[in-house]
Amino acid sequence: MAAHFGRRLRKGAATTAAAAAAVAALSASQAPGVTTDPDKPAATGTSAAAPEDGAEQNATGNSPYYTDLPPLNSPSPSPSSTAGTPVTQGDTEAGIPATVLDAYKRAEAELRSAKPGCNLPWELLAAIGKVESGQARGGRVDANGDTLSPILGPQLDGNGFALIRDTDNGAYDGNSLYDQAVGPMQFIPSTWAWAGRDGNGDGKKDPNNIYDAALAAGHYLCRYGWDLSVQADLDKAILSYNNSQDYLNTVLSWLEYYRRGTHSIPDGTGRLPSSRSDEPDRTSPAPSPEKPGGSTPKPEQPSSPPKPAEPSSPSTPSTPATPTDTVDHLADAGTAAELSAMAGDTFAKKISTRAETKAGKSVGKVRVRFTLIGDTDATFAGGESVATVATDSSGVAVAPVLKAGRKTGDFTVRATVVGRPAVKGLDYTATVTARAADALARAGEAPLTCTAGGEFADQVTVQATYQGAVADGVAATATLVKSADDTTVNDKGPYFKDADGTAVRTLTDLVTDANGRITLPTLYADDTEGTFLLRIVTTGGATLTVELTVTAAATPSPSPTASATS
Repeated sequence: MAAHFGRRLRKGAATTAAAAAAVAALSASQAPGVTTDPDKPAATGTSAAAPEDGAEQNATGNSPYYTDLPPLNSPSPSPSSTAGTPVTQGDTEAGIPATVLDAYKRAEAELRSAKPGCNLPWELLAAIGKVESGQARGGRVDANGDTLSPILGPQLDGNGFALIRDTDNGAYDGNSLYDQAVGPMQFIPSTWAWAGRDGNGDGKKDPNNIYDAALAAGHYLCRYGWDLSVQADLDKAILSYNNSQDYLNTVLSWLEYYRRGTHSIPDGTGRLPSSRSDEPDRTSPAPSPEKPGGSTPKPEQPSSPPKPAEPSSPSTPSTPATPTDTVDHLADAGTAAELSAMAGDTFAKKISTRAETKAGKSVGKVRVRFTLIGDTDATFAGGESVATVATDSSGVAVAPVLKAGRKTGDFTVRATVVGRPAVKGLDYTATVTARAADALARAGEAPLTCTAGGEFADQVTVQATYQGAVADGVAATATLVKSADDTTVNDKGPYFKDADGTAVRTLTDLVTDANGRITLPTLYADDTEGTFLLRIVTTGGATLTVELTVTAAATPSPSPTASATS
């Protein structure tokens, strides 16, 4: 949650009741069709069920947020003097600082291209930005999108908040003991480490920049293949940002409010929120120190002077050990000995890691970070190279699905305990192999024949499969060979032509298409008659030999000779 905005306003009982009523009213009047999941536990200021078992730590670490609600009367667009350009007028809350608004819209545009199935509306980013930081403290940003001063939530030291020990050595939040949520979208450092993006193209990923933070929030909300046009997925995405039912209701209220109309206002002129989720309710006066009877009794007089207490050595108050503190090492939890997938395919096996104490006892509720290391374009589901997963009751964290990229070779998946750099990481080796075929067949059965000196009427088309399925993207080579036993290149017979028209008898860099097919270029014949062989080989060892026949050219019949006349 952002730092305090000016003087903190304490919520009284009436304020709390009004806020609850406003949420209900907004759900009914401003958000038709927007409902909460009846299967989720009802809560007031409490955490709702996690959006997914084993999902990584939420974006904000469940930091405090602003609870101000939008006006019950939503803004409505009114016609402007320019035809076809609606302009929203009216309530001040509908105004969004210009640079902040631009960042939200740019993030939506990029996600529309990068993850079109997500259907991310920029109004959702605006709703979260309002709740997390009051639109970057009312738009106190420069033209580049950098906040004019840091926006930091309270340190997450377990004192009324989650306990998240330092994960970034203070690089983002300046705190080397505990993490704090950072920037206008309030990312905790451990989440920013993998979710951070460069939204303004300056080569940096800065959580204090609204363009970077908005784009990161968009990608964060669009992971797991969620479709935000579906209410259930929208709820999951918002709860993954801050796991509270009240938070969900508040964000949905602002989302619907902004969907009904907004307008741009100058940077730095936005209205600042006043109420926070961590403010105590002042519903009753503090108890009076006065004793019953209205007088303060005199202290009892001891019958004899008390004996001086024995001196004791000073003690240092200890912080209760967390599950993370008890982890001694990480152990494999049944991952396949070999992690391998073809380029572009999904790895069939997930990585499972168990957190254990020195005695080998499993430790639950520990965050394990999985990081891809090496020259690879493989990613976890959602396109990320880092994923953080909480261990379950058996101490096991299961990494998200791995998807191989196009680069082949080995890379490492390293599992580490978040907040415990002293615990040695556990490495898994993963391999991406070239796409392969194990069978080749010719498409078509017509004999391939040609007369000497001519060209073949039909082109050769082959179909590649792997384990019975279409094998797309598989590399192949076609060679005109001397014989079935001698696979060296033949210097006679049929040939292909290169771009310059020169005869070539070997074709490389062939690749099967999306249907697993390759159609070879036109074949030509020299003046050599006979039967010739075309050999096609793919990665993976699939081989097909095609027979080509060259017949003698037709002998032209002699033209009649004119007889001599006398």
